[in-house]
Amino acid sequence: MLLDVVGLVLSLVLLAVGGDRFILAIARLAGSLRVRPTVVGALVGGFGTSVAELIVAALASVRASPQLALGSLVGSIIANVCLALVAAALISPVFVDSRTVRREAPVSMASVILFAALAVGGVSFVEGAVMLVALAPAVLLLLASARRNAPGDELGAEVVELLAIASQSRRSQAVRALVSLAVMLGGAELMVTSSVGLADRLGLAQGFTGLTLVGIGTSAPLIASSIQAARRGEHDLVVGNVLGGNLFIALGGGAIVGLLTAGTVRGVGTVSLWLMAGAVVASWLAMARGNILRRWEAGLLLLAYVAMLPFLGR
Repeated sequence: MLLDVVGLVLSLVLLAVGGDRFILAIARLAGSLRVRPTVVGALVGGFGTSVAELIVAALASVRASPQLALGSLVGSIIANVCLALVAAALISPVFVDSRTVRREAPVSMASVILFAALAVGGVSFVEGAVMLVALAPAVLLLLASARRNAPGDELGAEVVELLAIASQSRRSQAVRALVSLAVMLGGAELMVTSSVGLADRLGLAQGFTGLTLVGIGTSAPLIASSIQAARRGEHDLVVGNVLGGNLFIALGGGAIVGLLTAGTVRGVGTVSLWLMAGAVVASWLAMARGNILRRWEAGLLLLAYVAMLPFLGR
C-alpha cells in the first residue's frame, strides 16, 4: 500500500507541474499564432485546464476502470469550483469584469447540468455520443462570444499581460507543450494505477476514489494556476479557466467515458451528480450578484465541499 500512496503523491506532483506548464505553453503558442486574446482566455485556457482530466478519464476507461473515470470527472468539476475558484477568492475577492466570462458562465453551467442529467443511471455509448454532439455548439457559442468582444475586454487584457511575460520562440513553446503533455501522461498513468491499487487495498469503490482523490488530483493544475493568477490580480482569467475547464470536462470527458467503454458505466450516485450541479449553480449565483465572489462566499463554498464529502458516491 505504501507504494500506491507514494505513486499517488508523485502523480499529483507530475499533474500539477505538467498541467501548469502545459496551460502556459499552449496559451503562449496560441498567442504567437495571433489567436485573439479573448479566444485564448475563453477556449484555449479552458481546454488546457481540462487536459489532465480528459487524459485520466481516457486511460481509466481503456484500462477497465470506467467507474474511476466517471467519478474523476464529477469530482474534478466539484474541486474546480470549491477548491480552485475558492482558493483564488480567499487570496483576493474575485471580480468578473469581462463580458466574455459573463457570457461563458451560463453555457458552462448548462453543460454541467446536461452532463449530470445524462449521467443519472449511468453513461452509455448513446449518452457519450449526445455529449460529444452537444460539445460542438457549446464551443461555437464561446468562440462567437469571444470573437465579437471589443479589444478592451478585461479577459483579453489579462491574457495579453500573461503572454507578454514570455519571449520564447514558437518552436520552444511547442516543445514545452509536448514535454508538459508527456509529463501529464506519465502522471495520469501513475495516478490511475495507484488509485486502483489503493482502492482495492482499502476496500473503497473506484467511483468514490475518483470523486475524491483522483478528482482533486486532476484539478491540481487548475488550483495551482488559479492561485498564481489571483496573486497577479487576473480574476477574469481564473473564472474563465474554471468555466471553460468544467465545460470540456463535462461534455468532452463524459463523451470519452461513454464512447470508450462497452456497456453502461455506473458508480457515481445521483446525489453526487446533483451535488456537482448544485455547487456550479451556487458559485454562479454568488458571482451574479455584483459580478464578484467575496471571501465569505468562498468560505461557504469550501464548507459546502467539506459537508458534501460524506455523501459523494451516493
